[in-house]
Amino acid sequence: MDEFQRLQSRLEAAHAANTVESTTRHTVVVLPSFSLGESLLSHYANRLSALEHRFLVCVLMLRMPAVRIVYVCSGEPSDAIVDHYFSLLPPAIAAEARDRLRIVVVDDPSARSVSDKLLDRPDLIESVRSWIGDDLAFIEPWNVTEREVEVARRLGIPLNGTAPELWPLGFKSAGRSIFREAGVPVPPGFEDLDSVEDAVDAIDRLRTDRPELAAVVLKHDDSGAGDGNAVIRLDDLEAPGSLVSRRRLKGRINTLEAWYISDLSLGFVAEARIDGARFSSPSAQIDIAPSGSVSVLSTHEQILDDSGQVYLGCRFPADPGYAGVLGGHARAIGKTLAERGALGRLAVDFVTSAAEEGPWTAYALEINLRKSGTTHPFSVLRHLAPGRYDPETGVYVDDLGQEKWYVASDNLVDERWTGLAEAEVIEALRSSGLGFAPTSRTGVVPHMLSCLGIDGRFGVTAIGDSPGHADELYRATRAAIEDIAVVSG
Repeated sequence: MDEFQRLQSRLEAAHAANTVESTTRHTVVVLPSFSLGESLLSHYANRLSALEHRFLVCVLMLRMPAVRIVYVCSGEPSDAIVDHYFSLLPPAIAAEARDRLRIVVVDDPSARSVSDKLLDRPDLIESVRSWIGDDLAFIEPWNVTEREVEVARRLGIPLNGTAPELWPLGFKSAGRSIFREAGVPVPPGFEDLDSVEDAVDAIDRLRTDRPELAAVVLKHDDSGAGDGNAVIRLDDLEAPGSLVSRRRLKGRINTLEAWYISDLSLGFVAEARIDGARFSSPSAQIDIAPSGSVSVLSTHEQILDDSGQVYLGCRFPADPGYAGVLGGHARAIGKTLAERGALGRLAVDFVTSAAEEGPWTAYALEINLRKSGTTHPFSVLRHLAPGRYDPETGVYVDDLGQEKWYVASDNLVDERWTGLAEAEVIEALRSSGLGFAPTSRTGVVPHMLSCLGIDGRFGVTAIGDSPGHADELYRATRAAIEDIAVVSG
């Protein structure tokens, strides 16, 4: 770790060079390495490479004249999507920017993180080292484990991310403690649980205090994207504490998948499911600089599946009724995490609820001590419509004075789209007038198009001049792809 700390001491200078105004040549190694637990990683095994391709939007970072980018991935991205991103750069920059991009493909489809795969290829590591040369440089990782630290050691450059020994700060149990320390409300519940009996005890205590409680959510400590969450309904149960009630609760928990029950032993929380006449699941994105300063970059409304637990996409920014409150909560949480040594991009998930009329109440749910599903769409916005998000007002204004909104998703999916060509989708967006227009700074930017060949899925960021405009662009995208699918079929 002494060697790693020496590398980290060089991060602040390299990170400071990564601005539009900078004239200091530097290199950013974009490493979309999903270093996750085996059970979670297996859920995404067949589309890991496509998920990595979400971060090809890093090409848009080349609008900064002093930056060079190394993008590492498991599978070769198509020329169509890379060319499309270059077409979105100003023409005067696009021509020379190609020489500032190096795409490194490890060509390995296995269900392992790309860091693991890169460590198996010393030849590729050496070629990246050679290409970086004497540049200031740093790695921009998706998350940081010992595997990403080893990549940093071998490349001889620092990492812009929280050190692996601090990874448990992002666990659900630790999150509840950090929120309370930061003065941010949390849902009623219990943390540091590790057995089915613990779950039954926690639910019993919650039901005793709140007889009207309709459901409890169990959440694995080390999980993401809602995959570690399970909703336990409490309807038709006898009085809390009775043997019959406890037996039925235990039976409901034991109907969960075997892997889920097994992972309870690794730690989890049990929380009252928050509901209300008005209800939402927003998030906030935070950046902790190497200097320790905290920036609230954005707030989003999360788009969730029918269970209300699995992330599908987002709307930016969050509802103005509580966006400012989220910004204040996020800053307090960010400062608490910075004091513990957290670093780089992270996100906090919230839940908000209200009666038919009256103020909203916001509760912090969990810390994502890594990049999140809101990272790449916000990157698209800030590079194509540069501006600033004001966390106090919840408004994003570009440098031309125009407010911007977007709808984004990684889950535009239809099995009939499986096998559609990436270039065909890009052309359909262009010909239907939906493609991003640099003059108006509105339109649709696709990503993850390689997933079309796997299960008919891709992603978009639809940027508009109003919430309704962004929604309209998003809905029109699905219609445009359905039209070409019919023709292709």
